Amino acid sequence: MSTDVTGVFVRLKLSLLINGLRQSGGRRAAYVASAVVALLFAALQLLGLIMLRGHAHADTVVVILVAVLALGWAVMPLFFPGGDETLDPTRLVMLPLRPRPLVRALLVASLVGIGPLFTLCLLTGSVIAVAHGAAAYVVAVVAVVLALLVCVALARAVAVANIRLLTSRKGRDLAVLSGLVIAIGAQVVNFGAQRLGASGLEPLDPAADVLRWVPPASAIGAVRSVSEGSYGTGVLQLALSAGALLGLIAVWSRHLTRLMTSPDGSTLQAAGESAVRERTSTGLSRLLPAGRTGTVMERSLRYVWRDPKTKAAWVTSLAIGLIVPLFNALQGTGSIYFACFAAGMLGIQMYNQFGQDTSAFWMVAMTISSPRDAYVELRGRALALLLITLPYAALVTVLTTALIGDWPKLPEVLGLSLALLGAMLATGAWTSARFPYSIPQEGYKNVAPGQSGLAWISIFGGMIAAALLCAPVLAVTIWLNVSEGGDDWTWLLLPGGAGYGAAITLLGLRLAAPRTAARLPEILTAVSKG
Repeated sequence: MSTDVTGVFVRLKLSLLINGLRQSGGRRAAYVASAVVALLFAALQLLGLIMLRGHAHADTVVVILVAVLALGWAVMPLFFPGGDETLDPTRLVMLPLRPRPLVRALLVASLVGIGPLFTLCLLTGSVIAVAHGAAAYVVAVVAVVLALLVCVALARAVAVANIRLLTSRKGRDLAVLSGLVIAIGAQVVNFGAQRLGASGLEPLDPAADVLRWVPPASAIGAVRSVSEGSYGTGVLQLALSAGALLGLIAVWSRHLTRLMTSPDGSTLQAAGESAVRERTSTGLSRLLPAGRTGTVMERSLRYVWRDPKTKAAWVTSLAIGLIVPLFNALQGTGSIYFACFAAGMLGIQMYNQFGQDTSAFWMVAMTISSPRDAYVELRGRALALLLITLPYAALVTVLTTALIGDWPKLPEVLGLSLALLGAMLATGAWTSARFPYSIPQEGYKNVAPGQSGLAWISIFGGMIAAALLCAPVLAVTIWLNVSEGGDDWTWLLLPGGAGYGAAITLLGLRLAAPRTAARLPEILTAVSKG
C-alpha cells in the first residue's frame, strides 16, 4: 500500500465537499450561512472561555464542556448519518485497502470540515482558561491534539459499528427523531441553567471531579493538574486520553475489517425453504377486538411503530407532554392543571388521520362504501389513540400531582384531561374529513407544498373548537373551586369529565362519518399530493 493514501483521502474529502456545493446555489448558500454561523459561535465561545481565565470554577466549566462535546461527537453519526458521505465505509469495500492505512487516512480526512474546526476552537479556549506556566502550555498543545483526535475517532468508531443500522430504515427513523432529541436536550439544558443560576457553579464540582478522569476531558484535566504542579497526575490523565485514542482506533479497525470482509445480504445465497419462517399473527392482534375495529386499531398502531413521520410525531408529543408539566413542577412555578398538556399533545394526533396514510389511503377508501364503514374506521383509529393516551394522561397527572403535592385536585384535573381528550378526538375526526392534507414521506416537511393553509385550519381551528367544547366542564370546575363547600364535590369531575369526553367523542365520530363517506375522492386527492 502506497504511503500517500492519506493525501488521497484528504483530497477526496475536499472533492466531495466542493462537488456537493456545485450542485445548486441554494445548497451553496445554506452551507456558507451555516459555516459563518458556526464559526461565529465558535469565536464567541473561544472568547468567553478565555475570559474565564482566573475564575474559581473555570476548570469545572471546561472539563464538563469537553465531556459534553465528546458526547455530541459520539451521537452525531447516529442522528445525522447523511451529514458526511465519508462516514459510510461500505463505499470502500471493493477497494484493495488494508485496515491500518485506511484507518489512518480516514482519521486525517475526518479533520477536514467545520465540525473539527469548531471543536478545535472550543478545545483551545478550554486549555487557555486553565493553563498557567510554561509546562502547562506545553501540555495544553498535546491535550488539544489528543482531545480532538479522541472526538473524531469516537465518531468514526460509533459510525462503523452501527453502519448497518444507519443505512437501514431504523437508521432513517433515528435521523427523523434527531430533532426531538435536540428539543429535549434544550429543555434539559434550560432547566439546568436555571437551577445553576440560582445556586452558582459549585454544585457541578463533584461531576467535574469525576469527568477529569474520563477521556477526552482527562486531557483538559491534565492541563489544570500541571498548572497546579501535580505533574504525575497530569501525565496519568494524558495517558488515559492516549489510551482511549488507541482503544478507539483498535475498535474502529476491528469493525472496519469485519465490515469489509464479511458477507452481507447481497452476497449470501437465498435461504432454503426450511429456513423460511412462517409469519403468524402477533400477540397484539389477539388482544384487539375482532372485525374491522381491531384491524384498524392494529394498522394505526403499526404506523406509530414503523412509519418514521408518525413515530416522530408521537414521540415528540409524548416527550413534550411529560416535560412541560414535570419541569414546571420541579421548578416550583407549575400548576397541577399543566398535566392537561399531556392529553392535549396526544389529542393532536387525531387530526389529519387520513393524511398520515398518504397515497396508501386508496386501499382504505376502497373498503368504505357507507357512513357505517366510515364510522367504524374512525372509531378504530380513535380507540388506537386512546389505547396509548389514557394510561399516559393518567400517569402524567399522577406524577405532576406527586411533585406538587396537591392530591385533592387529582380527580378534577384527570377529569378535565379526559374531557379535553374527548373534545380533541371529536374535532380531530371532523377536521380529518373536512381539511385533509398530505404529509411528504421524504425530508423533514410535515405539510406538502400549497397545503399549509389547510394544515393551519385543521389543527388550530380544531383546537379552538375543542377548547369551546370543553367550556362546560371547565365552567363547572371553576364554579366548584370558587363556591363555598364546592371542594367536597370536585371528585365528581372525574366520572363527569370521563363521561362527557366519551359522549362528545361518539358525537364527533357520528357527525364526521357521513362527511368522510361523501368526500372520499376529495380526501384521496388531498392526501396523495405529497
